[in-house]
Amino acid sequence: MSSTVPAPLQTEPENGPLQAVLWDMDGTIVDTEPYWIQAEKDLVHSYGGSWTNSDAEAMIGQALTYSAGLLQNAGVPLSIREIIDTLIGAVVEQVRREVPWRPGARELLAELAEAGTPCVLVTMSEAVLAEEVCSRLPAGTFSFLVTGDMVRQGKPHPEPYQLAFDRLAAQVPGLAKDRVVAIEDSFPGVTSARAAGLVTLGVPHFLPLPPDEGRHEWDTLAGKTAADLASLVRTAAPEAAR
Repeated sequence: MSSTVPAPLQTEPENGPLQAVLWDMDGTIVDTEPYWIQAEKDLVHSYGGSWTNSDAEAMIGQALTYSAGLLQNAGVPLSIREIIDTLIGAVVEQVRREVPWRPGARELLAELAEAGTPCVLVTMSEAVLAEEVCSRLPAGTFSFLVTGDMVRQGKPHPEPYQLAFDRLAAQVPGLAKDRVVAIEDSFPGVTSARAAGLVTLGVPHFLPLPPDEGRHEWDTLAGKTAADLASLVRTAAPEAAR
């Protein structure tokens, strides 16, 4: 889709020490968690099982293979692949009807694109859903996508963010982890980004995040700017500001 065409990259972004931003999708850019929860409930109920909000909350931010396993335990007699396809199909259908954008996300993405700061999407959703969401954003918003079907180990493992960093480092000379911000809303997500060694920003949505002095936290992206992200980098690596 046009929105996945790599944006022109530059080695000295306008935003000073900030070299790049890696973005989670569900719960961070779009409020799709209610879509996922309803899809899970519908699937479990269709086989006579029970699925509560608490059950669903335990899956937020997790790899889809992990979530599918929990649904099997709840009585869904389908394969992991069949469960994933069923859930994704239901969520894609809802997104095609309405994209529930999170406050401030599109505005911040647009500012970063204008400044030439590369952004990468790092999501546990698979490509079909990620591309559906990205098709509603301006072309070049993301340099590329890292989706759940591209990794062997999903969040909270660091592989998704490490893959994103490695691919971007091949395009941006001198890319450094202490100058790259990862934005996440869930505990598995921030755990993955932190384990990959990135400057990690938690913007909790559905569930609160446990205290962690090693990362940053904002209540919302609304009103936040690229300069605000750059300030996080300065905190993590003061030498980058000089």
